[in-house]
Amino acid sequence: MAGKLDDLSKELASVVERSAPSVVRVDGRRRASASGVVWSAEGVVATANHSLEWDEGIEVALPDTKSVPAEVIGRDPTTDLALLRVSASGLPTLQWADPDGLKTGHLVVGVARPGRAVRASLGVLSVVAGSWRTPWGGQLDGYLETGLARHPGFSGSLLADGAGRAIGLNTSGLLRGVTLAVAPPTLRRVFARLLEHGEIRRGFLGIGTYPVRLPAALAQQLGQSAGLLIVSVEPDSPAAQAGLLQGDVLVALDGHGLGHAGDLLPLLDEDRIGAEAAARIVRAGELREARVTIGSRARARPSA
Repeated sequence: MAGKLDDLSKELASVVERSAPSVVRVDGRRRASASGVVWSAEGVVATANHSLEWDEGIEVALPDTKSVPAEVIGRDPTTDLALLRVSASGLPTLQWADPDGLKTGHLVVGVARPGRAVRASLGVLSVVAGSWRTPWGGQLDGYLETGLARHPGFSGSLLADGAGRAIGLNTSGLLRGVTLAVAPPTLRRVFARLLEHGEIRRGFLGIGTYPVRLPAALAQQLGQSAGLLIVSVEPDSPAAQAGLLQGDVLVALDGHGLGHAGDLLPLLDEDRIGAEAAARIVRAGELREARVTIGSRARARPSA
C-alpha cells in the first residue's frame, strides 16, 4: 500500500512539474494576483476575465520570474474568459484534452502561480456536465466542477488530469461559491473569436425588460403565466426600428415563450445577428406582432 501511495505521489508531482512552465502569474487587479495559462507559443495567455480589473498596466510574470507588459486581446465576461498577449515567443504550451472519458470522482490537479513559485492542489471531479448557459448568458459546451480549494491565484489556473493533460481553465467567477473549470471545447471556440474579432458578438434588441405576470385570461390563451415588460427602448435600436414601445409586454420571440430575462438570451446568440424575428407583444391588452431584425454588439454582462 505504501508503495502505491508513493508511486501516486511521484506521478502527481510529475504532472505539476511538467505543467508548471506553461502557468504564469497575472497582475491585473488591486488585490492578489491571478494565474494564466500559455495558450500559444507566440505570447498568447489565457486567464479569467474577472481577474482583470483594468485593460492597461497588466503584467504577466513568466516562469523565469521575469515580468513583462501584457495587452488585452479580448474578453468574454459571459464565460469569464480573457486573452492576453505578451512580447515573447517560444513559450511552452500544453496538450489540451477534451473531457471525453472523464468521470465524477477522477483525481485532478490544479496548477496556479500566485507568486514566483507554482502552487498545486489536489481534488476530485465533483461534476462532469454537458452544455450549460451561464447566469450571464454565455454558452459553455461543457464544464467541470471540482473539489479544489479556492486558494490565492486560483482563477485562471490550469486544471490537469492524472495523466498531465490540460482539461480546463479554473475560475471562481461564474457561480458564487463554486469552483468550475471551463473545458477545452469552449476555450477553443471563445478564443478563436477573440483572436479574430477582439470580442464576442451577441445579438441584441435594445430593450430593458422586467418579468411580470399576465392576466389570467391572457395567460390561459398563451399557455404561459408571465411575460417581459419593456421598461426601456434604446433610440435607433432594432426594437425602436420595429416599433416596440416602453410599456409593451414581450411574450414570445420566433414562437419561443418569454417569461424571464434568461429566456431571451439564448435567442440572441451570435448566429442570429442580422436575422429577422417575429416579436409577439401585448399592447393595451391586445396581442400584436412585430418584425424585428436582430442587431449586434459586443458581448457584455447581460442586457437584451
